Amino acid sequence: MTHPFLARLHSPDHPVIVFDGAMGTNLQVQNLTAEDFGGAEYEGCNEYLVITKPEAVAKVHRDFLAAGADVIETDTFGGASIVLAEYDLADRAYELNKKAAELAKQCAAEFSTPEKPRFVAGSIGPTTKLPTLGHIDFDTLKTAFVEQAEGLFDGGVDLFLVETCQDVLQIKAALNAIETVFAQKGERRPLMVSVTMETTGTMLVGSDAAAMLAILEPYPIDILGLNCATGPDRMADHIRYLSANSPFVISCIPNAGIPENVGGHAHYKLTPMELRLALMHFVEDLGVQVIGGCCGTRPDHIQ
Repeated sequence: MTHPFLARLHSPDHPVIVFDGAMGTNLQVQNLTAEDFGGAEYEGCNEYLVITKPEAVAKVHRDFLAAGADVIETDTFGGASIVLAEYDLADRAYELNKKAAELAKQCAAEFSTPEKPRFVAGSIGPTTKLPTLGHIDFDTLKTAFVEQAEGLFDGGVDLFLVETCQDVLQIKAALNAIETVFAQKGERRPLMVSVTMETTGTMLVGSDAAAMLAILEPYPIDILGLNCATGPDRMADHIRYLSANSPFVISCIPNAGIPENVGGHAHYKLTPMELRLALMHFVEDLGVQVIGGCCGTRPDHIQ
């Protein structure tokens, strides 16, 4: 039986699937206190908010759903144990990922209708370590991703999103971990990979779009695209390459431009209309089917 998300993605009218915008940006504007995070030692750990202040995370989900997002992402970008260890929360990785998935699913269910079903993507971020540069070994990274993927799976995510990928070895570790969980559970879920191309034109470890695609083509991915690092203008050449060469559905989830430092804070100046026009070009001219927003994007960017 075809998964409902894939049925929607591959339906005859080829609908454009709209993802949500930035979790971090929209938590930040809520002016959360150290107490909201569970104490000063946890301040900045957005993933812990699903325990300490779930209503803050739910507000972000609901605001994007109200703006029309088809897919919301779990608050688990840094949900791997090797990242949570920085807050002494490594042993709670499974719990936090499962809780985040359940919270997002609850919010999605409030807005979902037969005509416009809403879905939850389980977010798996790049962690803070690059295996290609020797920061961590492949097996240790994969083990952390298995635990994260188990929590997301058991929490009910509709698809897995391996995002903001900076290293092809990190992508392989995440995909292998997810496949391990699928084998354990006896059930698959759709897979999406979203790579970050820096202003240099390559991933952080130097791989270009052609190398990245060649490495990932054998994997059973449903969607492959780009997110983060830049605004849509710097993504155009990479999207054009994927449009001409990729066998996968293409996604594009840019930042609201390249951030500027204003008073010590990142300021993203791309307006909602500018983002919409850029993404409309990618959809109409380059065949992109999955769009959304990354850093700096608010509900009005998604509407």
